[in-house]
Amino acid sequence: MDVTVVGLRVLRVVAERGTFTGAARELGYTQSAVSRQVAGLEQAVGARLFDRSPGGVRLTAAGRALLRHAVTALDALDAADRELHGADDDSGGVRLGHFPAAGPVLVARALATLGREHPRVRLTTREGTTPSLVRALRAGTLDVALLSSRPPHRSPDTDDPALHVEPLLEDRLVLAVRADGPLADRAAVTAQELADVTWIAGPSGTGDPLLGVWPGLPGRPRVHHAARDWLTKLHLVAAGAGVTTVPATLRSVTPPGIRLVTVTGLPEERRRVSLVRLPGPTTPPVDAVLHALRGHAADLAD
Repeated sequence: MDVTVVGLRVLRVVAERGTFTGAARELGYTQSAVSRQVAGLEQAVGARLFDRSPGGVRLTAAGRALLRHAVTALDALDAADRELHGADDDSGGVRLGHFPAAGPVLVARALATLGREHPRVRLTTREGTTPSLVRALRAGTLDVALLSSRPPHRSPDTDDPALHVEPLLEDRLVLAVRADGPLADRAAVTAQELADVTWIAGPSGTGDPLLGVWPGLPGRPRVHHAARDWLTKLHLVAAGAGVTTVPATLRSVTPPGIRLVTVTGLPEERRRVSLVRLPGPTTPPVDAVLHALRGHAADLAD
């Protein structure tokens, strides 16, 4: 195969971003330049690397195989570049991805623990949706990810090799209401009482546009406010703008003016938090991060 380093980098970024447009934005290229690089790679290897669809692109079996080798080659070239230019050794770096609600409690506490017990471990974090984090794992730009799933807790993707999924914590959804509002004087509210409330949910186009609305609620919910992050949603609740859902593990960092109550008359909404990574051996820095996350997950479960 006559492939270029630029072509392999484009392959990696397209696989991670899931669209040619996203890859072009990340790389500073035009979309047509990305398309030409992918076409050149496909010609060099003699196989289609991506399946195209209106919603984006997905690696084919040949694309997944080439990506695995591309990650190894690109990481080796990056290590050589650092060594030749006298840059700091990156062997202590760990890249962690997480869903948004894991940040303020689980990730923040793990960072504090690592700072005390493993100061040489350099942890970098980023939040994202499950599809984006899984693509980053496959592309080798994340070492481990914290993902949330609903029953029946299927694997986050079906690609090969199968991801290593370690259940970490069982959580449940609760309802956030204003502390002096009409729903705050009880420990639980019924589904009927939620029929006419105003909801604060995630914006459309995020893959789950009603994130923040109780799942399975009959009828069409009234969503008057959209916010991506949980903290904004909770402050909107405190301001009397509506109600929203949050994981129960956020109880310790809920801002003033909020009460968390359960919902009756609908199935309980359970969530599982899992550590997800590619199969294979781990490095001591990754082990330190995993150990810290496991410890704080156990504390939250108590």
